[in-house]
Amino acid sequence: MATTPLSLSSVFSSKLSTTHSIFPTRRKELNRRRIIVVTSSAGGGGKPTILVAEKLGQAGIDLLRKFANVDCSYDLSLEELCTKISLCDALIVRSGTKVGRDVFESSRGRLKVVGRAGVGIDNVDLAAATEYGCLVVNAPTANTVAAAEHGIALLTAMARNVAQADASIKSGKWMRSKYVGVSLVGKTLAVLGFGKVGSEVARRARGLGMHVITHDPYAPADRARAIGVELVSFEVAISNADFISLHLPLTAATSKMLNDETFARMKRGVRIVNVARGGVIDEEALLRALDSGIVAQAALDVFTVEPPVKDNKLVLHESVTATPHLGASTMEAQEGVAIEIAEAVVGALQGELAATAVNAPMVPPEVLRELKPYVVLAEKLGRLAVQLVTGGSGVNAVKVTYASSRSPDDLDTRLLRAMVIKGIIEPISSVFINLVNSDYVAKQRGVKISEERMVLDGSPENPIEYITVCIANVESRFASALSASGEIKVEGRVKQGVPSLTKVGLFGVDVSLEGSVILCRQVDQPGMIGRVGSILGDENVNVSFMSVGRIAPGKQAVMAIGVDEQPSKETLKRIGDISAIEEFVFLKL
Repeated sequence: MATTPLSLSSVFSSKLSTTHSIFPTRRKELNRRRIIVVTSSAGGGGKPTILVAEKLGQAGIDLLRKFANVDCSYDLSLEELCTKISLCDALIVRSGTKVGRDVFESSRGRLKVVGRAGVGIDNVDLAAATEYGCLVVNAPTANTVAAAEHGIALLTAMARNVAQADASIKSGKWMRSKYVGVSLVGKTLAVLGFGKVGSEVARRARGLGMHVITHDPYAPADRARAIGVELVSFEVAISNADFISLHLPLTAATSKMLNDETFARMKRGVRIVNVARGGVIDEEALLRALDSGIVAQAALDVFTVEPPVKDNKLVLHESVTATPHLGASTMEAQEGVAIEIAEAVVGALQGELAATAVNAPMVPPEVLRELKPYVVLAEKLGRLAVQLVTGGSGVNAVKVTYASSRSPDDLDTRLLRAMVIKGIIEPISSVFINLVNSDYVAKQRGVKISEERMVLDGSPENPIEYITVCIANVESRFASALSASGEIKVEGRVKQGVPSLTKVGLFGVDVSLEGSVILCRQVDQPGMIGRVGSILGDENVNVSFMSVGRIAPGKQAVMAIGVDEQPSKETLKRIGDISAIEEFVFLKL
């Protein structure tokens, strides 16, 4: 489909909340701040000014100085940063400087780019950055090898008790029998998260003679096979591993992913390495697992709170090897990050849009007003569809169909396509999906997105009648979500301004896409709605919508239930125990 290229001022920021933050009521401010990057003529000699607020490798500084006036001022207080920022066109930070709304307000609109020298951008207020027309870029690739090498270093040091033995001998002891280690050859390593770092760890572990399995819903199966790695489900990964290496971003879906419940399903004596994010592990649960012997050892480079308190029991545990977030701390990685972020910042100030952009400016208000409910619908359909996927094959083929009475020239669907990609990839990814990087991120993860237009007869008053999202070549957690061709298929419409789920597989339903959804396949018989509703009511779970779609009276039916709260496991079990219910699934939106 031919489309008209959007200008820089009409690129959409999709990281912000799709229910309120991206639709500010202050229209005058929105119109005033729509332009995101311009070449600044401020500063001496007509050059822009770049403030480097934390130490950056010299190669990066040299690159910046070829283009701009560079102010290297470290350890600034918030007050000092806010005072300086009004004289700067760009700001470069690492993880130690908080760039909040007050910084953007103090810039008075002059700050055009914030560069985060590293991967995570938790310390940057993306909502404020976008509102004030400031692009945020990061440097996600330069420290890949360094992080992978540190993961392997911790793996081997843990297996052979290197840190503990070193401390023992330096204290004057000779305890060979106490520090007998375990061999890596022939052991199974589960790599959780098969992105850049995870795949590099897998390569190196294979070289050590380990059998490597991995879990990542978005990892292409062919890439795993090429490395000699088996792609499996999360359950298979944690239950079969002798060693587990974590390479996951910290998101709502991955927070405390390793907890009491998951530790209980692991092999007794498993060993765990974490060079990703501290919050992926429930640290109190890990301490209990270490004390009980479920986890034999742990090697940790990251912690929920950094630095950890001095009397942190996990750090002091005799079976834990700990390092102070050294994953990217090699001279080569620091120089690489410096160059990568310098290039991204300079490019942004020159008007280029880098693939490492993690936000982008607003679309024009008149376009956004019309697309607003469809933007939400597209993201939630993607988020719902991917939660239906199970098995270890990974998501690699997604088809999006738009049914519309408008001509192709009157409807640019790239924003909606980006939101579908956001819904599918962003929940367990460290990237932030928007129009700038959506296709790039999908390609990097081996996800092929195709689009189809279904032309309808009728009035073009509404831009879209319905959107369908199909995921091919995967297994489904809910068999009824499969279409006649074997794809996971969900369809949605906007009804009176509210995004709604209208079809799951072959079954028509009608449920608002708010809160969360329970899908049940059941034998069509009287009283089912009352029985399920009664169970939810007993547990104080509020039902917002309930809809039943069936093939024929007395045959199979699918019930879709919208709920405001997440039901407990016991509540879901009670629903599943109803004899007439053949399968069910809870989906969080």
